[in-house]
Amino acid sequence: MDTFEIKTERKRELISMEKNRPVKKWRVGNIECNIWENEKETPEGNIVGFKTVSLRKSWKQNEQWHDAQIQLRRNDIQKVIIVLQKAQEELLLNQEQKETEGD
Repeated sequence: MDTFEIKTERKRELISMEKNRPVKKWRVGNIECNIWENEKETPEGNIVGFKTVSLRKSWKQNEQWHDAQIQLRRNDIQKVIIVLQKAQEELLLNQEQKETEGD
């Protein structure tokens, strides 16, 4: 029985390693977005799958690479899109206002 548990645990480790890669990946310049497949155990002992998104920005400063990353759930994505659109609108409107005032 111990041998079976060890083999099962090794199999889980291999599956876990395979799942450690993104399901989907996009990159534009220094911005990268990945979708990850995750699993968690419920209090009842069932394994449920869910996906998360990681958003990462990389940059080079003083010959050293840095990055910032956030993890999002499905319900977070639309919220992030909305606040980024609002920020973009504000920046564009302020730019247009300054150009109009300069005339």
